[in-house]
Amino acid sequence: MLNREEAERNQVQIPPTPSSLPTANAEEKQARYDPRPLIDIVYADAAIVVVHKPAGLTTMRHAYEEAEFGERGRRYLPKTLADYLPSLLGSPRCKVYAVHRLDRDTSGLVVFARTPQAAQALAEQLRHHRIDRRYWAITRGVPPEGKLESWLVRDRGDGRRGSASAEVAGAKHAVTYVRVIEKLGTFALVECRLETGRTHQVRIHLGEAGSPLCGERIYDRPLHGKPYPDDSGATRPMLHARTLGFVHPLTGEHLLWEAPPPADFLELMERLRRREIGQKGGESG
Repeated sequence: MLNREEAERNQVQIPPTPSSLPTANAEEKQARYDPRPLIDIVYADAAIVVVHKPAGLTTMRHAYEEAEFGERGRRYLPKTLADYLPSLLGSPRCKVYAVHRLDRDTSGLVVFARTPQAAQALAEQLRHHRIDRRYWAITRGVPPEGKLESWLVRDRGDGRRGSASAEVAGAKHAVTYVRVIEKLGTFALVECRLETGRTHQVRIHLGEAGSPLCGERIYDRPLHGKPYPDDSGATRPMLHARTLGFVHPLTGEHLLWEAPPPADFLELMERLRRREIGQKGGESG
């Protein structure tokens, strides 16, 4: 593991490039994020690299994007975490392999393999639910604790991903375990442990439970219904990949990391705590 001094040396500030600076059309979308994301390399060796990804940075390019834009066209797309890592690791010509993804707006821990063999070994652990992934989320309302289980499809009927019958073609089994850490008035800080890792799984399950993420703008409403109210002031979905654990693909060692939430997440938690205290004080007065 890296000590504190080594970890600080691995924090890399990415300077803005002309192609990544906001344009008139993209200004509102990009204003929510620092255009110079801080990439924190938590651990690296010859087989793997674990990174604390900032919100606002895409993990890697989807295959359909690579096929659509081609090698030359990809140079004009915004860089992803997978694009930055080879140079940051001192091996600009060596590819890294994403084992799992975090949404662009989600912060937290993600692992990449540095060899095809390591990628295959980690993918096998992922397939058999042996990788420990736990998220912290701030929700509107307090979700039910325990197992949330459904079958997810790409379109639940309104153009959004969501749950459907297991018999629907392409439906994928999804399981999330929810634990309420702290109630914050009409909001809550919760931990979500993934058994499966479907696209947007946590966001969908919490939204369908009637307690969407603060800042959620897609999975924040019932089918054909109106969005649930959100007066949290969150400017992104409040989701953070806090814990990541697995068996090292070469050494067999059990590894586990935890990453603290970013400033905007902690600031929202504190603001909601103060709001709850204020409301209780007003009621008692």
